Amino acid sequence: MGKNDKIEKTNAARLLDRAKIPYKLVPYEFDPDDLAATHVAESLGEDINRVFKTLVLKGERTGHFVCVVPGNAEVDLKKAAKAAGDKKADLIPMKELLPLTGYIRGGCTAIGMKKNFPTYFHTSALDYDTIYVSAGQRGLQLEISPQALIDYVRATVTDLIATEPTA
Repeated sequence: MGKNDKIEKTNAARLLDRAKIPYKLVPYEFDPDDLAATHVAESLGEDINRVFKTLVLKGERTGHFVCVVPGNAEVDLKKAAKAAGDKKADLIPMKELLPLTGYIRGGCTAIGMKKNFPTYFHTSALDYDTIYVSAGQRGLQLEISPQALIDYVRATVTDLIATEPTA
C-alpha cells in the first residue's frame, strides 16, 4: 500500500498535529441528502450522544459564536445567547456558513475556522473519554478527547440544549 491509500488529512487534523493533540480520523459514508448527525452516528455505529455537531450562531450584539452540541439535541437559543453574553441569538443562514467559517454544512468544525469565534461546548461532552466532531469535511470525523478539544479551541463548557422530556 502506498502513501496515497491513507486518509487525506484535513486542515483541522493538521492543526491538531501541530498542537500535538492526539485524535483519530474516522471516515464514514455520508449522504448529501441527509447531513444530520443522527445519520453520522448510524454510519459510525456510535451513540448519538457522543457525536457532536457544530453550529454557528449570531448574537444580537456580540456577533458570531460557535456551539458544539450532541447530535440529536436542539440548541436552546436563549441559553446559547446567555452563554455568549447576549440577549438574543439565531442560527446563521446556511449561505453564510462557508464564507464565514471556511466550512460547508455537514463538514463544519470548531477547529481552524477563518476567524477564532467564541466557542461553547455543551456540558455532556465531558461525560465521555472521546467524542466525535467533524474533521472539516463531509465523510470524515475526528475522535478526540473532549477536554483536549475544548482547551485547544478555548471553549467554555455550559448548558446549551433544550431539555427534552424523558420518556
